Amino acid sequence: MSMSNLTVENLILSQVMKNESFARKTLPFIKEEYFLEETDRVVYKAIRSYIEKYNTIPSKESLIISLSDDRSINESVFKKSCESIEDMYQAGNEQDEQWLIDTTENFCKEKAVYNAIMESIHIIDGKSKSKTANAIPEILTEALSVCFDPHIGHDYLEDSDQRYEFYHKVESKMPFDLEFFNTITSGGTPTKTLNVVMAGTGVGKSLFMCHHAANCLAQGKNVLYITCEMAEERIAERIDANLMDVTLDDLKQLPKIMYDKKVDKLRESIKGKLIVKEYPTATANVNHFRHLLEELRLKKSFVPDVVFVDYLNICASARMKNTGSVNSYTMVKSIAEELRGLAVEYNIPLFTATQTNRQGFSSTDVDLTDTSESFGLPATADFMFALISTEDLDEMGVVMVKQLKNRYNDAASNRKFLVGINRSKMKLFDSEDSTALVQSNQTELKKNGSGFDGSNFDEKFSSKNKESDFSSWNI
Repeated sequence: MSMSNLTVENLILSQVMKNESFARKTLPFIKEEYFLEETDRVVYKAIRSYIEKYNTIPSKESLIISLSDDRSINESVFKKSCESIEDMYQAGNEQDEQWLIDTTENFCKEKAVYNAIMESIHIIDGKSKSKTANAIPEILTEALSVCFDPHIGHDYLEDSDQRYEFYHKVESKMPFDLEFFNTITSGGTPTKTLNVVMAGTGVGKSLFMCHHAANCLAQGKNVLYITCEMAEERIAERIDANLMDVTLDDLKQLPKIMYDKKVDKLRESIKGKLIVKEYPTATANVNHFRHLLEELRLKKSFVPDVVFVDYLNICASARMKNTGSVNSYTMVKSIAEELRGLAVEYNIPLFTATQTNRQGFSSTDVDLTDTSESFGLPATADFMFALISTEDLDEMGVVMVKQLKNRYNDAASNRKFLVGINRSKMKLFDSEDSTALVQSNQTELKKNGSGFDGSNFDEKFSSKNKESDFSSWNI
């Protein structure tokens, strides 16, 4: 085979046969369907099979013998394949390896896109039995993402400099607008994390997520809010009340001209975007969310910085069918793992919520064991906290926050604190009472190693014990 007749496919195959370093760097990314000629596919399949079995590149003779033992190819293809092997072994060897790798990467990208386009046309023509037109964006996205990744792990001794840089790298975080939340998370939630708020019905799960979504939007971040519980308009209404600083009741009475002025003012000050998407309860899973993310990227050039899913227990699992044979522990744990996987895949912090069980609903000291349906959820979450409300707390206009799990900081520090709450405006704010509570608790911890445990919380908040300096709390 003369060099003038040498195709890219022939070049790649000849180098895979003879250059072990090149073969090990490129074979994980080369697919059989990238070769259009049947002879090239047969030769590639034989080479790959040999390397996978014997962990070394094949000789010319071993390849020909392997092909002769393959009963799935006919005599004509066998002869052409043998001739091709002979020609490729005679092709020149002096090639720059990096140039070869770059050329092979471009070849794989082009073939992946070509195959994706052809498959999309096949789907559009109605010739696919298993896929619909909705699958086309995902097929094209996967093809466009083809690339060679040379990283195959962290070498403890060789990569020590990289590790040192990692230790001193300032991590990108999504900060809160609440002092104690920033304190316990060391400045906010990092990307690739699952963050869970747990509370009983009506305590404020959705309120917290709407408030933090509004806070992220105000920071100029792109926010995606997925709701499986309330209508899109209800979520937007809550965020309106928060950002416009009006009550839900007043919002409904607001004249159109005043409402437009407030929206225009928000439009001037807010640089980010908020998209709210509603799914029917218990029908949407992480694949639906992934498809939504890709559609938003392609159709609206919208890439979220943070995602809220309201809420986990009423999502579906992409891996398991919700039948009587699957218990709630396995189902909820599966959904949690899938959501965390989505956060890692898209490099975002993801917030969701869960209910307390029956025991936790009436408890003033919620714990991890009060998680509804599955203890597998806190095992998967990176950060999990409970919102606790009582009549006395409601009178004070606060809600108690209790850390349940924290991978960002020491969960024993500031384990419990108070946050001001304005339910009519869907807002949370820093509370002076919380500072007094935490300072008193820390003083007691230093004194005898034990702190306020919340067991007699109602008693401490009784009408005769509401001094602002917490002098009667004995904590």
